[in-house]
Amino acid sequence: MSMVEIGGNAQSRGAFNILKDTTINTDFISFSPATFEATLNGLCHLYQLAGRKYKIPSKNVFTVISSGVKIQAQKESKTEWIKTLIDSFRLRVNEPERIVEVVDVIDEARLSHLGIIPESKRFSTFLIDIGSGNTKGGYFPYDNTKHFKLFELTWGTKSTANAAEKLCGDDNSLLHFNRMLSRVLAGAENSEIIYAVNASGAYALNDHIAISGGIAWALATLMHPELIDHSVVSVTYEEVYDFQKKILDNHASLSGEALARTVKDGAVDKSEVIKTANTVNKVFDQKSLLAGTGLLLKMMRQFKSIYETKEFFLVKNGQVGWVSAYVDQSINN
Repeated sequence: MSMVEIGGNAQSRGAFNILKDTTINTDFISFSPATFEATLNGLCHLYQLAGRKYKIPSKNVFTVISSGVKIQAQKESKTEWIKTLIDSFRLRVNEPERIVEVVDVIDEARLSHLGIIPESKRFSTFLIDIGSGNTKGGYFPYDNTKHFKLFELTWGTKSTANAAEKLCGDDNSLLHFNRMLSRVLAGAENSEIIYAVNASGAYALNDHIAISGGIAWALATLMHPELIDHSVVSVTYEEVYDFQKKILDNHASLSGEALARTVKDGAVDKSEVIKTANTVNKVFDQKSLLAGTGLLLKMMRQFKSIYETKEFFLVKNGQVGWVSAYVDQSINN
């Protein structure tokens, strides 16, 4: 649930103010009765919280299902689960006519770019938004916002982790998971990632590569706790590669308390570092962090292997960005 104040120039300048942003991670795309029920309960809880606690009128609450859920459902022939979830939600909140849109991947990617990337970098930035079930993004190739070149993968942080888990069988050890994850990522790289990056045509037109989504928020927070107040963090391929090893070999060093001890700048609010890092670790366990980081590295490597001058940026509030553009567009329409 993202609560945002949106200005009239939100799409052109990103004029929105984040009031609250919270997540209940229920893993709907596992498509089990337990995760379905947990998702329904979580969705209803957040919707009722918006009205009862924060006094937001129903007309100002927008309910949307992301493209990642849609793609994963199509992949596994589970699209009926989405319809059942929507119908169940409407029934439970007693709003049979409530709009619950399932966003297409190109719409979500375009909205993400409009909501996340500042106008000054609109036509020089390639956006990669890594979700739980898929990855989408792209860029505007013709110096206008009407034409959008889509970048799309059927892999996201959770779908990658789930695929590795399925290969593990009865061996649930971390090292075995990491070996199976390497197999999954190699397959994704050879079957989709290399082709998608090459087909995007983004090399010559984009100097900046912006990465958003939950894993971007997680990595930016854990890699650079001293930049807790920064919404965008610059990273290199080598930094992310080294950090992946830390996730595997020394995960305990990524607790909020441990990270706060590494911050030397007295002006940094260490209590905020602890709070945010601990939230990240609740949303992303060790295996999910490994999966999301590994997927990101596969994409970063494709850009790094061709142009050494590409700049990579992790965007922390990306999920709020596309939601703000969606709401802004819905109001104006």
